Amino acid sequence: MKIYAYKGCDSCRKAIKWLKSRELAFEEIAVRETPPSVAELKKVLASYGGDLKRLFNTAGGDYREMGMKDRLPEMSETDALELLSKHGNLVKRPILLGKDVALVGFKQDEWEQAFG
Repeated sequence: MKIYAYKGCDSCRKAIKWLKSRELAFEEIAVRETPPSVAELKKVLASYGGDLKRLFNTAGGDYREMGMKDRLPEMSETDALELLSKHGNLVKRPILLGKDVALVGFKQDEWEQAFG
């Protein structure tokens, strides 16, 4: 599995601690420096019923500075995923990707259900 995370993110630290406590193997990738690919983002998007907003870090400064609140509703899925794949600060974190799992954000109950 891969986890896209940011060291300064509390949710990311909790997610990594959760994975380690269950002895699950994963590769940690710095989301700001190496954002997920369009294909990886499509996988996550599919697991959330196509809700593009779920993939965006709506609390982040870049989201506000780029005017994404107004731009996102008008963007095509292709354009939104392309933008995310190039701007790691816009990506909601953490993102966990594995063979049978694609999760965004850390909600412990959701993660436990995915690994049930």
